[in-house]
Amino acid sequence: MEAYTEIREAVAKLCAGFPGPYWRALDREMAYPTAFVNALTESGYLSVLIPEAYGGSGLPLSAAAAILEEVQRAGCNGGACHAQMYTMGTLLRHGSEAQKAEYLPALAEGRLRLQAFGVTEPTSGTDTGSLKTTARLEGDHYVVSGQKIWTSRAEHSDLMLLLARTSPRTEGMKRTDGLSVLLVDMREARGNGLTIRPIRTMMNHATTEVFFDNLRVPAQNLIGAEGKGFRYILSGMNAERILIAAECIGDAKWFIEKARIYAGERSVFGRPIGANQGVQFPIAKAYANMRAAELMVREALALYEGGANPGAEANMAKMLAADASFEAANACIQTHGGFGFAEEYDIERKFRETRLYQVAPISTNLILAYLSEHVLGLPRSY
Repeated sequence: MEAYTEIREAVAKLCAGFPGPYWRALDREMAYPTAFVNALTESGYLSVLIPEAYGGSGLPLSAAAAILEEVQRAGCNGGACHAQMYTMGTLLRHGSEAQKAEYLPALAEGRLRLQAFGVTEPTSGTDTGSLKTTARLEGDHYVVSGQKIWTSRAEHSDLMLLLARTSPRTEGMKRTDGLSVLLVDMREARGNGLTIRPIRTMMNHATTEVFFDNLRVPAQNLIGAEGKGFRYILSGMNAERILIAAECIGDAKWFIEKARIYAGERSVFGRPIGANQGVQFPIAKAYANMRAAELMVREALALYEGGANPGAEANMAKMLAADASFEAANACIQTHGGFGFAEEYDIERKFRETRLYQVAPISTNLILAYLSEHVLGLPRSY
């Protein structure tokens, strides 16, 4: 698998222009990193997966993974825009030629942002088959009613991929049948049936709750066939999990490097604290677990790019990488002692950011349930 050394070096150089003080200032105000996202967009990094025919780079998923890993490794936060990479996959794989021609070049150029993904709801969580948002076809429009939660970047996106029920559940129907994907133009929708409410969280993640009140969406914005939306969304989840796993690897590398340097420089009782096994062993263990998780990410990428359906590997990569980054975060804070909690070291900010991936985009427990049922053949638990 290609190392993408030149891309990694270029991303690291770009990120150097957005050091800790930039992120700390945003964190205090819960503000969106517009300048950083614009820089990534203008450099073409967010459109690497869009085919060249539509103005992108047409690179494989491993290139996107390398970019996001380096963003995190540099101490930045790709969570502000990483969805721009994988949400367009549903449009690319299942959209009509007219839809792809209209939207993909604009996304590649940065004229439009597709970062919002409306799936999760307050009452159903990850039980997607139980979602209640409906889209009723009336003439040449769908009329959408309901609400979504944890719709990140909705305030900073022009378009949203929305999963809604277009056919009521009936006896004998699969719980995930009757769901459809609509491409919502939020520029037109805001104030015309779409309301966005920001949610303050423990990290600066620009997430929101979205309300639909008889929002009218042109029927031509239906992606693929009506009622088949769940499988369209599902086909992009492996890519999402692999890319977020790569981000977690980048986070782990950032924490390990910070801890390594500090442990070598900080002297207490007449010698570097890194000479103490109680300090060095947690860092070494975090490094070993990061490397193991990194290998699983590479395995998932190889299978994905080979045309396989790496559901198990993508889930394991995400879980192991998230565990590795959180372990490294804990080791880094412990190494720094009280300074690890000081804003100016950036560790507490990165600690909060990487903690998210124990829960999102899918919780560890659901990954374990998936592996138990689909890999180990144990009875379904939910």
